[in-house]
Amino acid sequence: MAKQSSIAFVRKEPLEAMPPPARDRGLAKWLRENLFSNVSSSVLTVISIIAIYYLCAFILPWIWNGVWTTTSLAECREILQGVTGGCFSVLTERWNQLLFGFAYPSEFYWRPTIAFGLLFFAAAPVLFFDLPRKLLIFTGLYPFIAFWLIWGGPLGYPVIGLLGCVIGYYVYTLLVTRNFALGLIVGFAAAIATWVLGSNLVTALAPEQPMLGAVPSRQMGGFMLNMILGTVCVSLSLPLGIALALGRQSSLPIIKWICVIFIEFIRGVPLITLLFVANVVLAYFFPPEANID
Repeated sequence: MAKQSSIAFVRKEPLEAMPPPARDRGLAKWLRENLFSNVSSSVLTVISIIAIYYLCAFILPWIWNGVWTTTSLAECREILQGVTGGCFSVLTERWNQLLFGFAYPSEFYWRPTIAFGLLFFAAAPVLFFDLPRKLLIFTGLYPFIAFWLIWGGPLGYPVIGLLGCVIGYYVYTLLVTRNFALGLIVGFAAAIATWVLGSNLVTALAPEQPMLGAVPSRQMGGFMLNMILGTVCVSLSLPLGIALALGRQSSLPIIKWICVIFIEFIRGVPLITLLFVANVVLAYFFPPEANID
C-alpha cells in the first residue's frame, strides 16, 4: 500500500491581494470614467483636445515672443519684425495706473494692497464653514479696517461707523420682540444718530496730521476701484435682497408696498437709465455748490 501524502490540498493562509487591472486604477481609470466613458464623450474629448491644441499654438507664441521693455509701440514693432508676439511694455510701464488709477498717491500703494490681502482672510469664514466661527469677528471688522486703510484720515471715523452699527443692532434686538417694524426703524435711527453725532465730534477733535493721510475717493481708480465696488455691492446686495424679499411678505401695508415699489422699480428700469439718473439728473436736485461723490 502506497504511503499517504502529507501535502494538504486546501490552503490555510489567504493569498495576498493582487492589484486591480491597469484599466481600473490610476490615470487610466480616471480617463475612462471622465473623458472616454461612451462614444459621445470620447468624440467631445477628442474635439476639445484638438481645439485646445490650436488655441495654445496661437496664444503661446504671442506670449513667449512678447516684448516687455520698450518705450513705444513703434519700438516694439521694430523689435518683433513681423514675428508673432505681443507688446506688453504698457503693463510694465503703467502697472501702477492699471492697479491704483492715475491719481492715487504712490507712497500709499501699500495701504490698498494690505486691504486686498486681508479681503481673503475676511471672506474665508463665509466661504468655508469648516473654519472656526470665531473668525467671523474679523469678517465683521474688515469693512471698517479696509475703509481706514484705503481712505485714510482720522481713525475715529471707522470707529464711529462700527459703534453706530453696534448700537443700532443692540436697539433692534431690544425692540424686535415687541414689534419688528418698530425695532427696525428705531435701530436704524439710532445708528444714524450715532454716525452723525460721532462724525461731528471726530471732525472737531481730529488731529491736523492723522495717522494715515486722507485720500479722497475721486483719486481712486483702476483695479482697486473695481474691487471696492464689487466687494461692497456683493456684500450689501445679498442682505438687502433678503430684507426686501421678507418685507414684501410683510402683513404691514407700508413696509410691503415700499419693498414692492423698490423691487419693481429697480427690476423694471434699465440699468443704463439708473446710471444716467445717478450721474447727471440727480445733481439738478441739489444746490449748485453741492458735490455728489
